[in-house]
Amino acid sequence: MVKRLIARLWRSLRGSVKWRLLYLTQDKFMVGVTGVVRDRDGRVLLLRHRFWSEERPWGLPTGGAKRGETFEQTVVREVREETGLEVRVGELVLLKSGFRLRMEVAYAAEYAGGGTLRLNAMEILEARWCAPDDLPDGLIPSHRALIEAAH
Repeated sequence: MVKRLIARLWRSLRGSVKWRLLYLTQDKFMVGVTGVVRDRDGRVLLLRHRFWSEERPWGLPTGGAKRGETFEQTVVREVREETGLEVRVGELVLLKSGFRLRMEVAYAAEYAGGGTLRLNAMEILEARWCAPDDLPDGLIPSHRALIEAAH
């Protein structure tokens, strides 16, 4: 009886009221998007991030999705912002609920040529192309797993 009453009440609500109720009752997520960028030789683009742990500063190009952009657009934007390079986004490598209220999304991507390596000095200390079997110490383990998954 109570379930039917709740269902009837829910169906009677208008769109904006339903959306507000859903917003108030559901978890909110930040979306972190990562690109596993490879060049023609199969090397992976790795960045030494200024704001990451000193023990694990190396990782893939990563950043937060902005409202209204696709996750593929986030990969392109983040790589361009952090390095000045242009990429073509490929297949989805990872989609999962991450740390706390963060959703993790990762795509394979390839260096598209064009653009000159220009590091965003505020965020990135160093960039290098690495063979998958010659990754630097200090690479965060989750990014090592993404590199292996995105071959």
